[in-house]
Amino acid sequence: MVTGWEMGERAGVPWLGHACGACSFCRSGRENLCESACFTGYQADGGYAEYALVHADYAVRIPPAFSDAAAAPLLCAGIVGYRSLRLSGLQPGERLGIYGFGGSGHLCIQVARYWGCEVHVFTRSAKHQQHARELNAAWVGMASETPPVQLDRAIIFAPAGWLVPLSLGHLRPGGSLCINAIHASPIPEMSYSLLWKERTITTVANATRRDAHEFMELAAEAGVTTQVQSFPMWAANEVLQQLKHGDITGSAVIIVRED
Repeated sequence: MVTGWEMGERAGVPWLGHACGACSFCRSGRENLCESACFTGYQADGGYAEYALVHADYAVRIPPAFSDAAAAPLLCAGIVGYRSLRLSGLQPGERLGIYGFGGSGHLCIQVARYWGCEVHVFTRSAKHQQHARELNAAWVGMASETPPVQLDRAIIFAPAGWLVPLSLGHLRPGGSLCINAIHASPIPEMSYSLLWKERTITTVANATRRDAHEFMELAAEAGVTTQVQSFPMWAANEVLQQLKHGDITGSAVIIVRED
């Protein structure tokens, strides 16, 4: 029996579909690391389906401020991006560097700006650079360029290991780097001086229900907007290729069924 939900409510389905609830990770609030976890569209069917079976405790309410299409990027790119902000240790008013400006990046900058942070965006795409400026980035440039000031925190969304030493080189002493990538190319050998003075590196693996609920409420409170390009289901393979080549600005949303 499903409890806690009423007929007609809109339920969002995040990446984390279920966890065991009993292991040390689950008991310590790190269900994202549960070895028995089940993920939507991976172990759990329904990522590309008109109907899906979802554990009620792992669904999240969609605030009325968002349409269905606008909410879709929040449920994956937004939630995991929010976890990246949390794990980076970003504090209100600090300087944040974002490497890669796709689905997560264009949502993270809005949250960071809401917190009064100064955001510096590193991306090679001219369209993505323009998008970052429209979202009030303090500075925009290529990854090979040097920002005008040292950064307090940085988040890497691009699966490129060579960005690690570059980004560390732009951090102040005591700064932190968060890597948000399921896979990445090898990290090259680098000087210990880049880590010295208590700079830290952490990685993001999935997200928790806490992340989902906190972010959806925060997104509505902060007036986060999603830049969405919608496509029909039959174009899914083509859209994946566009994503691979960085041809999507913002987020791509597959419309499973036209009403």
